Amino acid sequence: MEGGAYGAGKAGGAFDPYTLVRQPHTILRVVSWLFSIVVFGSIVNEGYLNSASEEEEFCIYNRNPNACSYGVTVGVLAFLTCLLYLALDVYFPQISSVKDRKKAVLSDIGVSAFWAFLWFVGFCFLANQWQVSKPKDNPMNEGTDAARAAIAFSFFSIFTWAGQAVLAFQRYQIGADSALFSQDYMDPSQDSSMPYAPYVEPNTGPDPAGMGGTYQQPANAFDTEPQGYQSQGY
Repeated sequence: MEGGAYGAGKAGGAFDPYTLVRQPHTILRVVSWLFSIVVFGSIVNEGYLNSASEEEEFCIYNRNPNACSYGVTVGVLAFLTCLLYLALDVYFPQISSVKDRKKAVLSDIGVSAFWAFLWFVGFCFLANQWQVSKPKDNPMNEGTDAARAAIAFSFFSIFTWAGQAVLAFQRYQIGADSALFSQDYMDPSQDSSMPYAPYVEPNTGPDPAGMGGTYQQPANAFDTEPQGYQSQGY
């Protein structure tokens, strides 16, 4: 259950891209990454308008610069966060410590839930400012499709990030139920406390026990002196 609970592959295993891309949380990360590009790209490219009577550009969302700034900031940071956790998904199978895996899954839960909340705030903020925008500020309806796209994909991002949080929580539960958090993973071949097996000579002749001869080093293999001290009289 170790690979299923905490990512593709076993701890210390090789990276398998085919297994990675089939993980539901990885798919949601890629979708969230694309949605964030749409949001901040739409606002940056067509979210600011020019007026003949004004020299400075203004935000398409009710002339509120905070609305455009919020959309761009959240979109860019979500874009970077997706890249960070996609890199973590790639590196995750190499993490041998269960404690580190637990921290990674817990951070995934918290960060995903936090971003779902930020996108919910962003959707409400942009939708409200778009609703109260004055038609006279944009008589040519420039950038309206981009403004609506930013609002729509902000709404979609709520569910993609919430889905990541739910999947991360399920991975945490699987790990807890399978007792993977109880101790650190250790490769048995690297365990120095493992005793060595006794040397067994090949059985080349009849052996009553049928087990072959077991080699044991004599207690005093290199002691050629007689046992004990004997005084000699002169």
